[in-house]
Amino acid sequence: MARKQKLDFSTIADDRKKEGLNQKDFWARYGVTQSGGSRYESGRNIPKPLAILLWLHRSGKVTDKVLAEASK
Repeated sequence: MARKQKLDFSTIADDRKKEGLNQKDFWARYGVTQSGGSRYESGRNIPKPLAILLWLHRSGKVTDKVLAEASK
C-alpha cells in the first residue's frame, strides 16, 4: 500500500523571495490575491486544489506559460 505524503509548503515565502517576486505577482499566477497569499505564507492551510497546482508547478509539470494561458 502506498504511503500518504503530505504536501509541504512551509518554505513557500522563501521560495517566492528566491524567485524575486512580490506576493501580488507570485500568487496571481495561481489565481490568488496578495492578501490570500500572505495568509498562506503565514501558516494558514492551503486548500487542496491550490496545493496540487502549486506542487505541479514547483515540480515542473506545469509551466509559467500554461498558468498564464489558463488564467486568461
